[in-house]
Amino acid sequence: MQSGDSQLRERLQTGFLGVVAFALILFMLVQARFILICLAIAVIVFALTSDAISAFARLKVPNWLATTLALFAIAVGLLWAATAVVAQINEIVSTAILYSDRAQEVLRRLAADFSPGAQETLATFLSNINLVGWMRSAAGQASNLISGAVLTVTFTAFMFAERAWFPIKVERLAGDEARARHVLAIIGSITRRVNRYLLVKSVISLVTALLIWSVFRVAGLELAGAIAMLTFILNFIPTIGSIIATVIAVILVLAQTGDPTTTLLIGGACTMVQFLIGNILDPLLLGQTLRLSSFGIVLSLAFWGAIWGIAGMFLAVPIMVGAMIVCAHIPWLRPIAIMLSHEGLPDEGENDDDQGFRDAA
Repeated sequence: MQSGDSQLRERLQTGFLGVVAFALILFMLVQARFILICLAIAVIVFALTSDAISAFARLKVPNWLATTLALFAIAVGLLWAATAVVAQINEIVSTAILYSDRAQEVLRRLAADFSPGAQETLATFLSNINLVGWMRSAAGQASNLISGAVLTVTFTAFMFAERAWFPIKVERLAGDEARARHVLAIIGSITRRVNRYLLVKSVISLVTALLIWSVFRVAGLELAGAIAMLTFILNFIPTIGSIIATVIAVILVLAQTGDPTTTLLIGGACTMVQFLIGNILDPLLLGQTLRLSSFGIVLSLAFWGAIWGIAGMFLAVPIMVGAMIVCAHIPWLRPIAIMLSHEGLPDEGENDDDQGFRDAA
């Protein structure tokens, strides 16, 4: 009896400590989210460029030269991207504020045929919308991209400085060479799968953005370039991103034209583009790359969106890929990897060496 009580007490203590540890981790994730977001992006950028540096090394290019060129390209690219995004968002905000009264007037005209009660409800709803405030808040948050880009470049530079010593540190931490190779194989598997996802997703998002840009240009509307860039960025958020991009495009069309028919036509064209690419091209190209559960992706989006906001939604899929692969290599966490995978096969897609390292461990 005493033995049973002791085991129950130990389980309760372990559960309580687990809850406390989880709460502390959540607190740290929220409080240090700006630094952690920049660190996560730096890790992804470092992983992408490490493959390029290794390719240059095979071409007999000195490592220091390849690293210097990579850091220079990263700094210029990130700062240019952050500046361009901020400029385009500011342009969208300025145009939306300029045409916001016209859009609300169109909605009031459309509601003229409704019942008096519906008209009053719509008028109350429109009066409570602080569009100008929302837009200015979005522009203010976008300005943080530049400082984030600078911090990301700094983190990446220090990662490159430690790059040569990383395998040695892993071997000393692991304790033996076989276990170190196993750990490096897991890291390599995560890197390859995340890199493939980002490259394929970039191509898909670029095609979508070009089609949306063509729709706006053919219709003779303003902000074709800004909407295309916003579409490209938001399409990295699975499911939700394409919906947000389409809604923003429709609102801007309505604000610019004030014509419901034109808005429906252009909005329908944008929706068709997003639907076809999202349901045909996207699954076809990404299906063999991710092998993630759709429900798991939604949960990951909800969790990281609640913790880190929009940036968390961008990072949700890469983080989920890494979590699934790590859990697949730890026996007592393997059920989690099976649940996160699409068909219960989290190991599929890894090379034979990775499989051998896992079996040896």
